[in-house]
Amino acid sequence: MRLYSASSEETLRARNLLTDWVGEGFLSKAQYQLLEQETVSELRTTNIFLRLVLFLFTLISVGAAAGLFYVAWRPSEQTAGVFFLIFAAVCYAAAEAAVSQARLYRYGIEEALAVCSVVFLCVGMQGALFIGRPYSQAQFLVPAAGAVFSLWIWRRFGLPYAFLAAMIFVIFLPGYWTSSQSAQHLIIAAFYATGLVAVASVGSRHRFDYLDEAYSLVEALLWLGIYLAINLKLLSLDLPARWWIGTPDTSALFPRPFYWGTWVLIWCLPPIVLARGIRQKDRFVIAVGAIMAVLTLVSNKPYLGWKRHTWDPMLLGILLTGIALFIRRRLARGPGGIRHGFTGARLSGKDKNWMSVGSTVAGLLSPQPPAPQPRSPDFRFGGGQTGGGGAGGDF
Repeated sequence: MRLYSASSEETLRARNLLTDWVGEGFLSKAQYQLLEQETVSELRTTNIFLRLVLFLFTLISVGAAAGLFYVAWRPSEQTAGVFFLIFAAVCYAAAEAAVSQARLYRYGIEEALAVCSVVFLCVGMQGALFIGRPYSQAQFLVPAAGAVFSLWIWRRFGLPYAFLAAMIFVIFLPGYWTSSQSAQHLIIAAFYATGLVAVASVGSRHRFDYLDEAYSLVEALLWLGIYLAINLKLLSLDLPARWWIGTPDTSALFPRPFYWGTWVLIWCLPPIVLARGIRQKDRFVIAVGAIMAVLTLVSNKPYLGWKRHTWDPMLLGILLTGIALFIRRRLARGPGGIRHGFTGARLSGKDKNWMSVGSTVAGLLSPQPPAPQPRSPDFRFGGGQTGGGGAGGDF
C-alpha cells in the first residue's frame, strides 16, 4: 500500500537519528562513520529550504501549464472540468513516477504533484458534474472525493499535511446533508472520532518503528479536530475559524442541552488527552492536550457569558509561565534530572533545527523597517525666535 519500502524508510530514519546524535555529542565521529556505512539509503532527500523551493517551483509550473491550456483552447466549463480530471490523473502518475523511478523522498517535486492532483480532481469534478446545474445535494461528492483521495495520498506517500487536508474536506460534508448547526458539529466530531479509533488501533502496532511519529501526529490532529468541532465559542474570539461554520456566533443557534454539554466536554477532553499523551510518552498528543487546555481557559468566559477584560491575556500568560516553571523544576529534581521517563533537558537537535527554520521564515515574513533617509550635511536647525533652555533662536 505504501509507496516506499519499510526497509528504506527505516534505514533513512536510522540515518537521521545518527546525524542527530552525533550533533548532540552522543556519538563520536568514528562511531558515526562506522554506523553511517550500514545505513546507506537509496532514497534521495534534500534540506527543508530546497524542498520548499522545489515545491513552489513545481506548483507554479503545473499551474502555468494548466493556465496556458485554458487560455489557448478556451474550452467550455464542462469540457474544462473533464480536462482538469485528466490533469489530475497525469499529476498523480507523475508523482508516482518521481518516487518509483527517481526515488524522491520529501523532495518537494513529488509532493507538489500529489497536491495538484487533489486540487485538479476537485475542480474537475465540480466543473464536469455540477457547473451550470441547479444546486444538488449530490455536490457533497466533491469534498468527499477530496477527503478520500487526500487520505490515499497520505497513506501512499506518507505526507502528514495530506491527512490534514482530508480533515478540512470533511468539514464541508455536513452542510450538504443538514441545516442544523448542532447536527453539523456532531457529524464532524463523529467522523474525527471514527478516524481516531482506527488510527489508535493501527498506530499501536507501530510503536518505536518508522511509522510511530506519523501515526502520533495524525492522532494529535484528530484529537484537536474533535475539540474544535465541539467548542462552540472559539468563533466568538475573532479567530480565523469563522469560515468553517458559516454562521454568526450566537448561543441561540444551539439547544441548551447541546450547548452546555459541549461546555462540559471542552473541560473533560484536555485532561483525557494529556493523560493519554503522558501514558504513551507521545509529545504530539501532549502538545495538543496543552493547546486544548489553553483554548478551554480562553473560551470559558464566552461560554458563561462573562465579560472579557484586557488583562485576561496577561493573567493567562502568568499562569502558563508558572506551570512551565513548576514542571521544569519538578523534573530537574528527579534522579539525574529524570522523573517517570520525562526530562526537561533537550535530548534532540530537531527542536533547534525547527526553531532555526521558524526564525528564518519569521524574518522573511516580518515587515522590513523603513530605510533611513539620507541627510544633507548642510542641514541646520534654525528660523525660530528663541530656543529651549536659554539657547538662541538660530540653534
